[in-house]
Amino acid sequence: MKPIEGYCLIKPEDLSWRPSNMMQIPNADFLERTGSENLSARLWRLPSKSANTLHKHIQQEEFYFVLEGTGRIRVGDETLTVPRYGGVLVGPDQLRQVFNDTDAQVLWLIVGAPEELELLPTAKTKPDLSLIYPVDPKQLPKELAGVEWPPKK
Repeated sequence: MKPIEGYCLIKPEDLSWRPSNMMQIPNADFLERTGSENLSARLWRLPSKSANTLHKHIQQEEFYFVLEGTGRIRVGDETLTVPRYGGVLVGPDQLRQVFNDTDAQVLWLIVGAPEELELLPTAKTKPDLSLIYPVDPKQLPKELAGVEWPPKK
């Protein structure tokens, strides 16, 4: 993985928000325009009573940082509450899932390294997704029992 040369400024108007594939959580990839092969960084805006995928990584560590609201994340069998401006570092081998069991939206910044190039759309081979999703990635934490997420279209 080669580092970028110089720097790359990303302004808010440069961000492209889209719903995630599986869970329909609005997110914006900060680094998609930079071509970084070393780092990933994405904003995730979790609506009330929602959850992102339950997953782990092959080699990437992830740092979860709450910018707005009160964050909730399950790591393995533990559920953590993360206050605004608080963060959690999670190792690659740990199952994790950010979720929102409050009535207000929560904005997370999630930064990971090293970038797992095999997961990028430009990858020449497809990864073994069972390494990332060893269990049903759409299962919701117990705190969201009775909630239907993602919403039906």
